[in-house]
Amino acid sequence: MRNLRLRSTPIPGTRDRYTGVEFNLGFHVTHYDLDFHYIVNPNRLNATATLTMTTWRALNHLTLDMAQGLAARRVESSLSIGVKRFRQSGGKLRITFNEEIPVDTEFTLTIRYGGNPRPRRTAWGELGWEELDNGALTANQPNGAPTWFPCDDTPDEKATYNFRVRTDRDYTAVANTTSRPMPTYLATIQVGQFRHVSLGRNTSAWLPGPNVGDLSKQQAMLDYFETVFGPYPFEDYQVVVHEDPLEIPLEAQGLSIFGVNHLHNNERLIAHELAHQWFGNSLGIAQWEDIWLNEGFACYAEWLWADFAGRKPVDVSVREHYAKITPMRFTLADPGPRDMFDDRVYKRGAITLHALRRSVGDETFFNAVRDYVATNAHGVVETFDLVNAFKRHGADISPILDAWTQHRELPVCP
Repeated sequence: MRNLRLRSTPIPGTRDRYTGVEFNLGFHVTHYDLDFHYIVNPNRLNATATLTMTTWRALNHLTLDMAQGLAARRVESSLSIGVKRFRQSGGKLRITFNEEIPVDTEFTLTIRYGGNPRPRRTAWGELGWEELDNGALTANQPNGAPTWFPCDDTPDEKATYNFRVRTDRDYTAVANTTSRPMPTYLATIQVGQFRHVSLGRNTSAWLPGPNVGDLSKQQAMLDYFETVFGPYPFEDYQVVVHEDPLEIPLEAQGLSIFGVNHLHNNERLIAHELAHQWFGNSLGIAQWEDIWLNEGFACYAEWLWADFAGRKPVDVSVREHYAKITPMRFTLADPGPRDMFDDRVYKRGAITLHALRRSVGDETFFNAVRDYVATNAHGVVETFDLVNAFKRHGADISPILDAWTQHRELPVCP
């Protein structure tokens, strides 16, 4: 499997203008094999990462993203030319080979490393590996993955993963090994004292106690979303609930993470994270400026579920949230790093979808959405992919999208 980088391939020295991370060029990582030994107290990680890579241009050196809290001890290559040297600086693991590696060469890099993993400070708070009162979690979005494994940390580079995790007795480590490719920000490990509970035919939860709370509705939500979005895109769906309260829940691929404080009166959050399995996980985004495609659909799914469950019609949810949207200094199509997680991106994104639905009608809207999901499954998308899906069903949504995503002014409520 070969992934496509950004539709316009970056040049050396260029950075992701949202995260500020300099692009790692010249190769694709197609598989991560991650072997971890985590000691809960004192938060010690010893690990081996084996990356399967393919060069898309000739190179004699490469970089990977790796946080300074981790120290690379040994780097080996499957190539006969071997590794000449490696060093860490500026959040990068810099590897030089004895000779140039030709284009289209597949090889593996094995990196043995360790340290006391810690989150990185970013404009969006602390991201990555977080030590809890009783365990640990990883929360990567958008650029926290290098705090616990060396990687090519950009959203449009998907790879497959395999995890092996050992931890202390009486603790459980939950990772999201899946046969489907995923970007680095959706890989995760959760460590705690959990009990495993089945919630239905393909849903389950790792809980700190006996109470499942609103997760009792998880399977019904998944079954309903399959009727509107298409088949669930992964093998199963798991939820991890930590005994620590968390500020917000977050999704990983095939798995979502909640605090014990989210178990009650939080159906909308449970629906939101589940919907990301279709929008954001199966359908990844090519670049962070398209984050409205993730969050708009996940937020709209909250309102669809509330309507289906008989609690609140979608039109009422739309009007309520439309009335709360304050003037924006950014556009939905490119909110910028400062505002990429602004609530208005979520809510205006959802209302944009409702405007499309009201324009083309329910049958065309949901048929086009299912087409969009199926056509782009396990790949990356941009807004024009949504436009093309609607075109295949006889609808030109470009004027509506232009009004809602390319301009700051708020159109009339649909």
